[in-house]
Amino acid sequence: KRGPYAGVVGYVDFSGNLDTAIAIRTMFIGPSAAYLQAGAGIVADSEPDDEDLECRNKAAGLLAAIPAARRMTMRRIEGGTKA
Repeated sequence: KRGPYAGVVGYVDFSGNLDTAIAIRTMFIGPSAAYLQAGAGIVADSEPDDEDLECRNKAAGLLAAIPAARRMTMRRIEGGTKA
């Protein structure tokens, strides 16, 4: 199942404004696991090693967000505010 990866994410508001992005970095967090996908824009003169590094760097950012989100959630819980 592909899911939203490489699809378009966006909105149109009641004033007619539109904003979209291609989802080349996605993460779903479930009760016991996080699922990550990252990609790069492959073109005719792409270097495979560079594209691989780009994907790894993008995924690293997603991985770093997990403990940061956990810390923020714990602070909110400890402070008595809603997460």
